[in-house]
Amino acid sequence: MSLVVVGINHRTAPVEVRERVVFEPARIPEALRELTSLSEVRESVIVSTCNRTELYCVTESGEGALADWLQRYHQLGSSIHHCIYRHEDLRAVNHTFAVASGLDSMVLGEPQILGQLKDAYRVAQEAGTTGPTLHRLFQAAFSVAKRVRTETQIGANAVSVASAAVAMARTVFSNFDSRTALMVGAGETIALAARHLHADGLRRMIVANRSVDRARELAAEFQGFAISLEEIPSHLREADIVVASTASPNPIITRAMTAEALRARKRRPIFMVDIAVPRDIEPEVAELEDVYLFTIDDLQTVVNENMEGRRAAAREADQMIAAEVDRFGLQLRTRDAAPTIRQLRHHAEEARRHTLEQARHMLAAGRSPDEVLEFLSATLTNRLIHAPSQRLRDAAETGDDSVIQTIAGIYHLDRD
Repeated sequence: MSLVVVGINHRTAPVEVRERVVFEPARIPEALRELTSLSEVRESVIVSTCNRTELYCVTESGEGALADWLQRYHQLGSSIHHCIYRHEDLRAVNHTFAVASGLDSMVLGEPQILGQLKDAYRVAQEAGTTGPTLHRLFQAAFSVAKRVRTETQIGANAVSVASAAVAMARTVFSNFDSRTALMVGAGETIALAARHLHADGLRRMIVANRSVDRARELAAEFQGFAISLEEIPSHLREADIVVASTASPNPIITRAMTAEALRARKRRPIFMVDIAVPRDIEPEVAELEDVYLFTIDDLQTVVNENMEGRRAAAREADQMIAAEVDRFGLQLRTRDAAPTIRQLRHHAEEARRHTLEQARHMLAAGRSPDEVLEFLSATLTNRLIHAPSQRLRDAAETGDDSVIQTIAGIYHLDRD
């Protein structure tokens, strides 16, 4: 039996390929049962996200049948064959641990993939396609990911512009509970920044956008309210935090507008982040007291520094994972020997029980205890060493020195 991982991810395939290999969540249980119905497959888990699709399987014949099934299931012929990677046994274990720890993600150290792996494993359990090997693998992966997260700095630093903007806001305000944020724009970066702020406790949000309908959509996600860009001067005084990212060719927030807002705020500070290129906030705003203005370049410097910190943490995590892979490999090898160990113990127990029964009959027949003890020890010894002794004689006759060395090692015998 082999542990195998087959799949594609953001490193091996562009998005136009990845989207063709995504499994619809509702169809994954059916796909799992179809995959496990292959004669070679004993256990299976399917992981399918926007950045990766992977099959985790225990199989009798390696990875070939899995790659073929993946392409056949999605009716792709062999068109994605060059995008598929394959990992087997300990390499598969190492890959699984790295994925769970966020080391194989597009954003190094991101935590979402761990939840996605847990969901995928739960679905496979409910579909009845997991077994002892994948159970052990995924439980170990979850444990390793927790260690990496708590014992390294892999997730400590902001590595997106949006998260860096929120991290910098925390240097001005100790908490966001009583603060108001003005989000200028409604694109992906603004939406991500808004989610970070909301997750950190901010409860009042204003979204300003050229399309008020789009502003309403985003504001509704956070129980905020929407305004047009033209209404910003009337609401800027309410904002403790301003994040701006639009496609406007000209600044939207001017120095004069900000100075008026500061007078109305009675010099309470405003934290501003301008993520737009061209800029949405006039550079001269930075000259005003009680304004903390940062640009996309400031944020990118923070992101680059933080990413280097994550890379250093990833190198530390790699060493941790290597040790855990070795430990898991030892467990697998022990598991492979378990049936033989059970058979050996059963054989020895049968010999002990049979010999003891004979000794009891001898005592009942009036034989002396010394004679019975001699019979018991000699007979039990002969029965336990009969099989290895016979194998040694056979090996000597055929010149198979490896068997002789193995048995000598098992019994700690000095061949000299």
